[in-house]
Amino acid sequence: MSARKAEVGGGALGLPGALGLILAVAMAIAVTGCASQQRAEKRKDDASDYNTALGIAYLRQGDIPLAKEKLDRALKENSSSAKVHSARAMLFDRMGQPSQAESEFQTALHLAPNDPDVSNNYAVYLCQIGKADEGVKRFEQTARNALYRTPWVAYSNAGVCLRSAKRNADAAKNFKQALQLRPNFAEAAYQLGDLEFGDGNLVDARKQVDTYLNAFEETPDLLLLGVRIARAQNDRVAAVVYARKLRLDFPNSDQMKALAEIEHNPG
Repeated sequence: MSARKAEVGGGALGLPGALGLILAVAMAIAVTGCASQQRAEKRKDDASDYNTALGIAYLRQGDIPLAKEKLDRALKENSSSAKVHSARAMLFDRMGQPSQAESEFQTALHLAPNDPDVSNNYAVYLCQIGKADEGVKRFEQTARNALYRTPWVAYSNAGVCLRSAKRNADAAKNFKQALQLRPNFAEAAYQLGDLEFGDGNLVDARKQVDTYLNAFEETPDLLLLGVRIARAQNDRVAAVVYARKLRLDFPNSDQMKALAEIEHNPG
């Protein structure tokens, strides 16, 4: 074999040199193009997540037009995102469009049937429209989902749902379940104490408040509840103690305003 034949005889994949070079270049271009496309898609997904977060923030602030603008943009950037559809469902619910809200939730659940956050959001919606049994079932499924990092929140949400349906005994069980999983979960402690107080079980309500406050960081909700319970028990000393802590630690809170109203109108 001549030196010239040796130069051109072998290329990529054992093909002739020129053709092998062309194929190698084509493969490199394809890989580069694929990587570029993946980067572009990731940028769009990131932008969608960002606009979804903004939309939810505006929704919580009550700015419906801006929330819709951000969530519409998020949908254009990633129409297959369950997060986007779940957020849009909450938007349509706030806009008083239940059929669109239900449709968006169903799309989100179809896209991510095992996503606990999507399921939790749908459960909240079901409770708000009076479907307590379905909502509680979904909350409990969410709590058992190994991907859900805060099952105590789901159990507490189920309790709130049951309270709204006037099923206090069942609600109490869910609050207690939440506290078994997370003893320092203030919301469940408050809800359970407030439930007992509302049912006239002053001793149990007071015990719930004091047990929490003696072990964990105080919250304005629990301190105000302590004031209300102590006043109902005619325990003026305890009422003053709870009130003083509320004034010192949470002077600008809504609960402090409620305390001022209670003291101004004690009846």
